[in-house]
Amino acid sequence: MEELTIGTRVEHPRYGEGIVSRDNLTAYEIFFERGGKMEITKRNTDLTVLETNESGAKSSLSIKELEKVISYVLDKHAVLNELVPLGEKWSGGTMLLQPANQELKPKEIPIETFFHKIVMLRDRLRVLEQNINSSKSLSDEEKVNIQQYITRAYGSLTTFNVLFSDKEHYFVGAKSK
Repeated sequence: MEELTIGTRVEHPRYGEGIVSRDNLTAYEIFFERGGKMEITKRNTDLTVLETNESGAKSSLSIKELEKVISYVLDKHAVLNELVPLGEKWSGGTMLLQPANQELKPKEIPIETFFHKIVMLRDRLRVLEQNINSSKSLSDEEKVNIQQYITRAYGSLTTFNVLFSDKEHYFVGAKSK
């Protein structure tokens, strides 16, 4: 449904004609002839607009605008995880951890679960990297020293590149000269 402004006249099949008196984030407060003051969600499809009030006040943000703002902030702080596909040959597979002691039971883990943990680790390393690089309390020399540890961690994780579908998602450590 379109965003309604305060003063817009609407009709509801059950409550009759009404006027929008308040525009909240997820609902409209409407005074109806037969129903009195009612709160109707913005997703409600029963309302018919009879007369739009072009000069009426609109809420400061619509849900779509709020979603855009939240997505922007989450993306800026690397909270949104990128969808990283598992290599096709591993889909549905399992990983078996077999202890040397035959009296102990092996542990079987779905590869998708293990892969998800590896991707989460990579994402957290990236956030750590961003936080270090944007830190105002660390000197450039300290940033470089800490960054070397992160690069080595990436290098240690290159073993798991075999699980990724696309090379663009691979772990990359220090380049050999």
